[in-house]
Amino acid sequence: MLNQNVSLSCHSASGSPPLKYTLFKASQKVSILNKTDLMPALFNLTINSASDVGEYKCKVENEIHEPLSKPVLSSPISQAKKGQNATLSCLSEKGHLPITYIFFKGKRSISQVKMKKKEAAVTFVLINSCSDLGTYKCRAENNFRNTTKYSNSFNFTLAEESCDSQPWIIFLGLILLAFVIGFALAIRFFIIPSCKAGKFTSASSTGLTSTDKVEESENYVTYTEIKPIQKQECAVFSVSRREDEKEKRESPTIYSQVVIRDDIQAGPLHSLE
Repeated sequence: MLNQNVSLSCHSASGSPPLKYTLFKASQKVSILNKTDLMPALFNLTINSASDVGEYKCKVENEIHEPLSKPVLSSPISQAKKGQNATLSCLSEKGHLPITYIFFKGKRSISQVKMKKKEAAVTFVLINSCSDLGTYKCRAENNFRNTTKYSNSFNFTLAEESCDSQPWIIFLGLILLAFVIGFALAIRFFIIPSCKAGKFTSASSTGLTSTDKVEESENYVTYTEIKPIQKQECAVFSVSRREDEKEKRESPTIYSQVVIRDDIQAGPLHSLE
């Protein structure tokens, strides 16, 4: 019918935008449409005469290749609370569509989004603990070879507490525990044995040493011979007496002061009872 409006749709199943659509009638160009996405090109025509009736064809071609730009990874928040869903957005401003965005935490892939429009890909991250903070990145790629691009790094922080202080607290606790254990071992193996040994070893301030062992007796005392180390020195010494627990002797023990000279050797001493 004459004066009728008609629509012709042209669509390419493959290829990357931007795409150029050209409508022909026979060999004559009728209309040109440029598309920045993969949606069909729609041509609107009016049939005014018999010459408008006939066979129409559509030609699709890629525009000049636009390099994929480095994607930008961002989030509305930088501090998150426990149990919160944080949003991550990744967008390449330039590059032929469709663009596939892959989100990473460290080296592990967590999400993949394919975009057919020049819009940011969005994913959600649940923050439950310090292990969910880490470093996040995204990767953008399209159908062209060697066009993979990585984004900047992004890190969340936990609002309630500091995760960096926890390893230091554990480390300081281990050091304190090691110090306490070391101190206890030093007391057990060094200090206590040396104190016990001090009960049986005496150092004379006058330089006199005993050469004989003291014999034990329940009722009497045996005195030892004392040899001088330094000349013309006097020594005041005490001798302990061991008494029978059942019968205490009433007779006193008298001790004397010994003067040691060059030509006199100290001999055995006897108690006067």
